[in-house]
Amino acid sequence: MGKIIAVVNQKGGVGKTTTAVNLTAALTEAGKRVLLCDFDPQANATSGMGLDKRKILHSVYDVVINDTPITEAIVRTDFGHVLPSAADLAGAAVELITMPDPNYRLKQALEQVRHIYDVIFIDCPPSLELLTLNSLAAADGILVPVQCEYYALEGLSDLMSTMRMVKKRINPKLEIFGVALTMFDGRTNFSTQVAQEVRRHFPGKVYGAVIPRNVRLAEAPSHGLPVTTYDKHSRGAHAYKDMAAEIIKKL
Repeated sequence: MGKIIAVVNQKGGVGKTTTAVNLTAALTEAGKRVLLCDFDPQANATSGMGLDKRKILHSVYDVVINDTPITEAIVRTDFGHVLPSAADLAGAAVELITMPDPNYRLKQALEQVRHIYDVIFIDCPPSLELLTLNSLAAADGILVPVQCEYYALEGLSDLMSTMRMVKKRINPKLEIFGVALTMFDGRTNFSTQVAQEVRRHFPGKVYGAVIPRNVRLAEAPSHGLPVTTYDKHSRGAHAYKDMAAEIIKKL
C-alpha cells in the first residue's frame, strides 16, 4: 500500500513544486512506483514533468469534480506518473463546498490507486484553503519545504495549527513525514543559522540532504525536465537523489 505524502507550505517560492517534481523523478529512477498528483491550479508540477497543460485530456479537476475515473486522468512519463492539473482547478474550491464530503474528494480518488504505487506525492497550492484541506485529508504525512532565508519560519506556526486541526477533525493519522531545507547557500552563516533553527523546531524530522541554491535547478522547469534529467551531475540533482535515498529508508 503506497504512502501518500502532501508537499505543503502556504508560503510561495520555497521550492515546493521543485521538491515534488524532483523527488518524483529521483524515486522513479531508483525503481520506485511514484505518482505525482498536481493539486495546484498553477499546474507548474504538470509542466515540470514535461506535460503541456494546454493539451491535458483529463485533469485532477475532472476527477474530483466530475467523477472522471482517476485511471483515465493519470499520464505516464519517463520521470514518473502524473495526475495533471489545469487552470479550471482554480474554481474547484467553490464547487467543492456544495458537494457531499467536500474535504474527502481527493482522498476518495487516490485510494483507488494507492495500491499501485510505492509513493504518491501531492503538490499542494500555496495557501491553507479547501484544496489544501483535501490534500491533508488524503495524506498519511506532510513533507514541508523550508527555505533557508530570513522569513523561513514565518507562517509555519499557521501550517502546524492547520495540521493539528486536520488531525483532530478530519485525518487522525496525519503526521510530519519530513522537513526539507531548500535554497541553502553554504557561503553564508545565515543559511547555516536558519538550518539549525529549523532542526531545533523539528527534531528528528529534517532530512540530512540539503537542497542548495543552484542555477540548474532554476533552469530545469523551463525545459519541462526534472533536474535529475536536465543536468544529472548538478549539485541540485545530487541533493534530491540523496533526499530520495533517505525517503526510501523511511518507507
